[in-house]
Amino acid sequence: MSAPNKSYDPVEVEALKPEAIARMRDEALAAFAAAGDLEALREAKVAHTGDRSPLALANREIGALPPHAKADAGKRVGGARGEVNRALKARQEELEAERDARVLVEEAVDVTLPYDRVQPGARHPLTTLMERIEDVFVAMGYEVAEGPEAEAEWFNFDALNFEPDHPARAMQDTFFVRSPEGTGTAGPGTVGEGDSGVVLRTHTSPVQARALLGRELPVYVICPGRVYRSDELDATHTPVFHQVELLAVDEGLTMADLKGTLDHMVQALFGAGMKTRLRPNYFPFTEPSAEMDMECYVCRGASVGDPDRPCRTCGSEGWIELGGCGMVNPRVLTACGVDPEKYSGFAFGFGIERMLMFRHNVEDMRDMVEGDVRFTRPFGMEI
Repeated sequence: MSAPNKSYDPVEVEALKPEAIARMRDEALAAFAAAGDLEALREAKVAHTGDRSPLALANREIGALPPHAKADAGKRVGGARGEVNRALKARQEELEAERDARVLVEEAVDVTLPYDRVQPGARHPLTTLMERIEDVFVAMGYEVAEGPEAEAEWFNFDALNFEPDHPARAMQDTFFVRSPEGTGTAGPGTVGEGDSGVVLRTHTSPVQARALLGRELPVYVICPGRVYRSDELDATHTPVFHQVELLAVDEGLTMADLKGTLDHMVQALFGAGMKTRLRPNYFPFTEPSAEMDMECYVCRGASVGDPDRPCRTCGSEGWIELGGCGMVNPRVLTACGVDPEKYSGFAFGFGIERMLMFRHNVEDMRDMVEGDVRFTRPFGMEI
């Protein structure tokens, strides 16, 4: 067995040479100094202090050195990283101060203006859009149905043919309402410990079951409302959002009736001549099931196969996915006391936020929930 290489010189490692460390440090400091705003500084931070930055990679090389060589290399790299972090902090404080000073000037309010000159407010566009969708279906003979947001698991899952081990029931997707300590129905140590059998509804589909149980057949209802899922808040996701659910149960209903209803809805909301298509899919509460796409309202399919006319809205595919639909699963009808041999039905569900983004080119879903009047005011006051 050979002895350790005690003559190993860390300076000979390219990434650990003093001049290389100094160069990495100077590049980071220059990048921070050149950042003109906080967004540019964030990019420079990732490039020069992130896990794949040059100094971070050089720091990893130290682990391969013999013990007597690690101290000197560590001091060299650690000192450089310390300088970089101090420069980053100082530059961030400068840019934040500049931003705050700019906001104070740009968004200043003149308190000497006459107090009665109040700008008109605006209804939230989500509310306006939900009511417009309701109007479309009420004109077709549908009723508006509502249900509780804190919903029993039976309505939210079991009545809709979700198996006990279905992934949608997991804590990663669903907010469970805990019962008082010691009164839970689940055994100790299980995922559902302290579970009261109540969840914050993950979709508006439970209103379908409540409508079938509480109304005489036939049933034609539209169910708008707020739903909850454990998603992160970002540009395209939010843990609290809105859905609209459609349910029709009558004798002799078919997929053709569903398709005609969807065509009418899309044309009423996006303009005459808009087309829809159905793609096979799977949902526990419908069989057969489909994803509904509508024709791209910007390019109307003209961008497909034409590199000279790209469409950012549909990605030059010509279609935009809107929501899921299908014929109501006979198991759902049976669970709600409806004879599937006599009655059939169809259902459709989609997100209101997603439709608002389509209709009005809203790029960031966070704008819908921050309560800034500068977002709602351009939509006006519709009654």
